Amino acid sequence: MRIVFWTGFWVFLLDQASKFFVVHWLGLINDPDGVIEVWPPFLEFRMAWNRGVNFGLFADFDMRWVLIAVALIISACVIWWLNRTGGSKWVYISAGFLIGGALGNVIDRILYGAVADFLNMSCCGINNPYAFNVADIAIFIGAIGLAFLADDGKAKSGKKKA
Repeated sequence: MRIVFWTGFWVFLLDQASKFFVVHWLGLINDPDGVIEVWPPFLEFRMAWNRGVNFGLFADFDMRWVLIAVALIISACVIWWLNRTGGSKWVYISAGFLIGGALGNVIDRILYGAVADFLNMSCCGINNPYAFNVADIAIFIGAIGLAFLADDGKAKSGKKKA
């Protein structure tokens, strides 16, 4: 479980450092419609405050505390599941990515009332209207890793599940 902690810690730290840099140091908190072109047209920093779930769904509802609770419950369930079933080093790393990203977005919701999304990528004439952050990338990588790298149902005790 140590690898879950350290992976989650570094993901969380990278997420929060990147958000601090973009939101506060570059000043996008004061300019919610601000855009900083980093590598046009592929990458730009475009501030977006996501009060909802993915792609801003349900942003019109005050779901801040519900989403915080869901993220914490999912993180606790992943830890419980790993304690029960175990897994390879890569499964533990995937869990750390997922938990670190989830906690990064939880801190945003507590501090700002919304998740700070700022990465926007477009290519080949397709203008992407959505923004995301390091935590979102980590959650995606962690979920894919857990889905595809998890054992075939063998518990730590070696018993097979039916």
